Amino acid sequence: MIKVQNNIGTITISQDYFTSLIGSTVTGCFGVVQMNISSAKQTILAALPFVKKKSYERGISVRAGRDKLVVDLHITVLYGVNVGTVVKSIINKVKYVMEESTGISVERVNVYVDEIKT
Repeated sequence: MIKVQNNIGTITISQDYFTSLIGSTVTGCFGVVQMNISSAKQTILAALPFVKKKSYERGISVRAGRDKLVVDLHITVLYGVNVGTVVKSIINKVKYVMEESTGISVERVNVYVDEIKT
């Protein structure tokens, strides 16, 4: 759960909402092959057969900063694309979608390119 305090009160949004929103946004961007597992917790959950997680929900971490959100993404990109352009596109698209959907400002989007696939 992410809790953000504003002048009206406290906003509480579940982590699952953020992962599905961000995951579908990122995998829809040109040049992105897949989301990558980024933590020990996600590795364990991916290994358990009874846990049904969509592949685009991996590699996403959302945390609350100073009245704003910080998003970390771990991705695999397609070989031959301009990685810098793909990353800039992801940052802009994620910021826009998050701010429009939740009304909470995004302080930073960190994109980690873990792998390049052909």
